[in-house]
Amino acid sequence: MQVLLCPEPMDPEALLAVTPEELAQALLLRRQVLKEELPNVIRTLEAEEESLEPRVQRIVTSHRSTNDKVSELKKKRNSAQKEAGAILGVVKGARDSLAVSGKMVNLDPHWKKEKLLDELEQIEDSIQTSALDHRAEKKLLDRRKKLLEENDRWLKSRRESNPEMATFIDSRSKMNTLYRKADNAHRRMIEIVEKAQPMYEKKVVLTAELREIRRQLDRAKELLAQSDHAIAHWERRLKDGFGELGGGFPDLMAANIRVSKGGRSSFARNSKPKRGGAAPRGEEE
Repeated sequence: MQVLLCPEPMDPEALLAVTPEELAQALLLRRQVLKEELPNVIRTLEAEEESLEPRVQRIVTSHRSTNDKVSELKKKRNSAQKEAGAILGVVKGARDSLAVSGKMVNLDPHWKKEKLLDELEQIEDSIQTSALDHRAEKKLLDRRKKLLEENDRWLKSRRESNPEMATFIDSRSKMNTLYRKADNAHRRMIEIVEKAQPMYEKKVVLTAELREIRRQLDRAKELLAQSDHAIAHWERRLKDGFGELGGGFPDLMAANIRVSKGGRSSFARNSKPKRGGAAPRGEEE
């Protein structure tokens, strides 16, 4: 008896010439081969799954951690921007009020600013370029600290003499600090997202690979579980024939016999004409 394992493409006449016994033998042999080979296939797929799963888990966990960091930075950015935006209204109001009242004065006159910057620059230059011992450096640092304290006291006195200007300066300073905080959080978000992009792309690839391995593994296990039943089915068909055998063995030749007698195939019987289309010639509407 000819066995059909991997037949070459067949024309309709050759296909119709295949006997039920040949087809059943080919199906039986295929099931027997699968039963023999599937355990090795399953072990290979399970090994691949076992190897890949920890990698996927690590990269998923890492990506989730990155998303959590981005989410936290986003909250900080939004909070700082919202608070700064609220203060912006206060700053504008204070500025307009001071401008109308004529109290919009410079708290840091040019001469005072220049003197302070000159002395601070001289101290910085001495620290950076002069070969000083620790005692001399300490004196310079103390002098710089004193200059900054003097400037703070001067600003404080001006604020006390002009409370409206103090509110304007303090609010503007706080607003700027909040906007810088928001900008820093946003830049950090961008850096994290850009660095995480390759990791995200790798996660997509590995996750898809693991999903495909599991799909193949499930299918292989399903086929193996069906093997004994399928083998027994085709062994009985080869032994007892292809007609009605009872007990879950229907007549496999019914359609063949019907067509050979001029009847319609199951495909033609199940096909329905399109709604609104003309009825086939030779049939009543």
